[in-house]
Amino acid sequence: MDQVADFRQLLVFLVAAGIVVPLFQHLKLGVVMGFLIAGIIVGPGGFGHLVPINSLFGYATITNVGQLQALGDLGILFLLFTIGLELSFARVGAIGRLMLGAGGLQVALVTAAIYGAGALSGFEFDDSLVFGMAFALSSTAIVTQSLAERRRLGTPTGRIALGVLILQDLMVVPIVIIVGILGQKGASVGPSLVKGIALAVVVVIAVVLLGRTIVKPLMRFAGATGNRTLLISITLLIIVAAGAITSRAGLSAALGAFLAGLLLSETEYRHQIDVEVEPFKDLLLGLFFMTVGMTIDVVAVIGQLPLILGALAMLFAVKLAVGYLAFRMARLPRPGAVETAFILAGAGEFAFVVFTLAARDNVIAPDIARLATTIAALSMVLSPLLGIVGGKLAARFKARDAQASQGVTGQESFSDHVIIGGFGRFGATVAALLAAEDIPHVALDLNSEHVRRASKEGHAIFFGDATRPEILAKLGADKARAFVVTLDETGVAERMVQTIREHWPNAIIHARARSLTHARRLLECGATDVVPEALEGSLQLAGNLLAGIGLPDEAVEQRLAVAREVARSRMRDQAAADGKAAPIDG
Repeated sequence: MDQVADFRQLLVFLVAAGIVVPLFQHLKLGVVMGFLIAGIIVGPGGFGHLVPINSLFGYATITNVGQLQALGDLGILFLLFTIGLELSFARVGAIGRLMLGAGGLQVALVTAAIYGAGALSGFEFDDSLVFGMAFALSSTAIVTQSLAERRRLGTPTGRIALGVLILQDLMVVPIVIIVGILGQKGASVGPSLVKGIALAVVVVIAVVLLGRTIVKPLMRFAGATGNRTLLISITLLIIVAAGAITSRAGLSAALGAFLAGLLLSETEYRHQIDVEVEPFKDLLLGLFFMTVGMTIDVVAVIGQLPLILGALAMLFAVKLAVGYLAFRMARLPRPGAVETAFILAGAGEFAFVVFTLAARDNVIAPDIARLATTIAALSMVLSPLLGIVGGKLAARFKARDAQASQGVTGQESFSDHVIIGGFGRFGATVAALLAAEDIPHVALDLNSEHVRRASKEGHAIFFGDATRPEILAKLGADKARAFVVTLDETGVAERMVQTIREHWPNAIIHARARSLTHARRLLECGATDVVPEALEGSLQLAGNLLAGIGLPDEAVEQRLAVAREVARSRMRDQAAADGKAAPIDG
């Protein structure tokens, strides 16, 4: 009978996801919102209330939410793992300042503000402090997935939000410790808190060092066998093991999965792993979002509607106002501060843990904990909509700021953008992909026809020599996120790379090379990454050949990824050897 019930619940999940989620996609409200609403409908607080009226509703109700929550929690691990897989330790280091500055200010100020609001509303010290700590954190799963759906994860705002979310995951240990101390009358907060933070730092460092020692040999062993099943099995083992280690130490299990992704991002198997893990992530994340919706009791919400709406309004108002203030204090531009504040205005899944622990230790009353959990769940449901609203408001502020800047100085304002040198077929392709991800960019070209055509298509492009530092400076080179060199003439491309490296030593430079020899010269000039036309062309031909003779798409992608990494490694080694033998002047 239990097996029949489990099968029925799985069937209800698949049917609800297959009907509600596509509907919300059609309405452009996103997959996350679809899963959340589907969870409310088929949960015990939705159709579950209609079972006494008609027993048929029982066949469309998921009653054993706890069973699905365990699987749904794995979805968060896979989501954070894939995010780490797409990043690297170098990229995480680049957002370190934002993570500590903006994230630290946001968590501290929001906690203080919600504590103050709770105290003014008549709650006790313990209640108000628990509210502040729990509601200060946001949902990593919902925020990152919503950003990915709207293609905002790679934008400056997306990177800021990701940095803040990483810091929030690190705050799990101090918050759990404080809740435990509140339940022990007379306990000392200071020493325990310092001990908890030190433990968090030690665990993160240990996971990284242990992973670098074990992960690469394991993945090379799996890759050498050519067995896809073994590769994915070892990947799953690494994800779950890293999550278990950080969870055991009191940290978020999602943080461990994120670290595992960072470790595997440094291997040549990251592309294949990403493809293999994607189906697991999508299915399990859907389960997680639905279980969040299932925690909402529609009848209870209606019965306390004025109180809940007032609390939600207060929560959003405080987090929006204080979040915006924190991000402005961290020197973020006004549009970015507005959008990030809206993105992080909702509560997170960790609030459920905090309120459960607080109620268990008699820090807050059980009825208050249930009410707070409902408010947290509803705020998570509304988070994707807040992100959309924030994006639209940010776009308006950005347009107004640009107009004001041009009106005062007569010049365009550039910041955290990509500068493209050359706008032929390669430059245009790069610009189109950046535009699709809503990443700001500007291009330079000496071909007036290219400039005219691209301007008509809406690209930010100017006629100018990309090898001249004063022209690059006018396009905000000192604030550029990266440079892309796609100039046709080999000597001109090398001069652009040399100019950038000379005047902006820390710049990230991606360059297109006409040949392997040209690629080595570009690396010697200071390019960060070089893509030779000949290499990519030959890989594409080889891939088509392998697919044509019957190899699966996944196997073809894996072979090409390995071949690409081997070729680039040899190219970099050769460039380093040539550079030592004959250094480039200037």
